[in-house]
Amino acid sequence: MPEPINILCLETSSTMCSVCITANDKVIAYKEINNGYSHSENLHVFIQDVLKEAKLTVKQISAVAVSKGPGSYTGLRIGVSSAKGLCYALRIPLISIDTLQSMAYAVAQIKQGDILFCPMLDARRMEVYCAVYDKNLETIVPVNALVLDETTVEVFNLNKPVCFFGDGMTKAKPLLQSKEHSLFIEDIFPSSLSMATLAFKKFTAKQFEDVAYFEPFYLKEFFTTAKKS
Repeated sequence: MPEPINILCLETSSTMCSVCITANDKVIAYKEINNGYSHSENLHVFIQDVLKEAKLTVKQISAVAVSKGPGSYTGLRIGVSSAKGLCYALRIPLISIDTLQSMAYAVAQIKQGDILFCPMLDARRMEVYCAVYDKNLETIVPVNALVLDETTVEVFNLNKPVCFFGDGMTKAKPLLQSKEHSLFIEDIFPSSLSMATLAFKKFTAKQFEDVAYFEPFYLKEFFTTAKKS
């Protein structure tokens, strides 16, 4: 039998720091924690831990897959920088996975029926990063930064049940729960576990990124607020 394709998957787009290793499309080791933006402290430790659990050396990794965003600016930078560094040093391919599509894939495995899937990630104030996908992960509403109000949520009137999830859902729920076809799932976060199948499909199709020039999908420009004196 041929050796399996071992892919290291990194997810740092939100408060979840999540790392797994797959053999083809099956997860063989993982570690994740959701305790705020602790990626700089945890990511490389988690990589070493999952390699040890999978009984692999870093040289046995066939590719690195990274969640590309949208999401936390700092989290995405840490994850993508780490992925690019590993790929460059090991001379292996880099795979990018759309964060929202990955979340939709995870929920589509547990929620059956002719419904649509809307992952939401918390952005600033009353804003969320979101998109809508069908059960085949085809895009119904493209990825966007949506400022939530009674008018903008009309975009979700799609004549089908829509399942909302992700940490941005909390802000949206008061505006959505009166809609007839709204469904809600709590405690869904971006995770490397939901990247496994998508990453393996991209590997077999040779859909790789340019390690030198790849950048995260930030969706919005990053800005800071100066401290008040």
